[in-house]
Amino acid sequence: MRSFTTAGAPGRCKRCLIGEAFCICGDVPTVATRTEVVVVRHEREGWKSTGTARIAELAMPNLKMLEYQEDSEPARSLLTPLVDGAHLLFPSDAPAPWADVKRLIVIDGTWRQTRKMYGKLEALHPVPKLGLPAQTSKVLRLRESTFEEGRSTLEAIAEAIALLEGDEAAKPLFELHNLYVERVFRARGVWEQKKHGP
Repeated sequence: MRSFTTAGAPGRCKRCLIGEAFCICGDVPTVATRTEVVVVRHEREGWKSTGTARIAELAMPNLKMLEYQEDSEPARSLLTPLVDGAHLLFPSDAPAPWADVKRLIVIDGTWRQTRKMYGKLEALHPVPKLGLPAQTSKVLRLRESTFEEGRSTLEAIAEAIALLEGDEAAKPLFELHNLYVERVFRARGVWEQKKHGP
């Protein structure tokens, strides 16, 4: 598939996986949030050139990345000691209030993958869930979701930080998401088309 890229692919940055001419690494800000963010990333997301969790990790020194494999190990063992006092960013019919959140756990993958990951990671089941409010404007993304509440992982983290720490704290993350999307589309030669919509 086109969206899969290896870190050693010719002509691509090894960190952001974008073509070197459009590399974003020099423009990645340092966003030191008060909130600790733990991302549990599906193994198939690791080398997707459209994966935004990787970009969030470049920007956020307080972000911890756990790699999830099909047998759910070692993510299960690494995750267990992190759930105490944590909140999970995940849709729920009875979401917890956005208050007193010190550690935020985010599951990274397609909606189908994240549901399966949640099912296998039993340590997450008692963790209070947080839901993001409905979006009021259309956001340009590298991958569109048929799931109404779907967002890219970087976008979801930015929205969560805005709710927890304020708009100014989250602003660099929103700007980074927009820049990343633009650079990837420019690398593909479709930026003008995407920018103006269908």
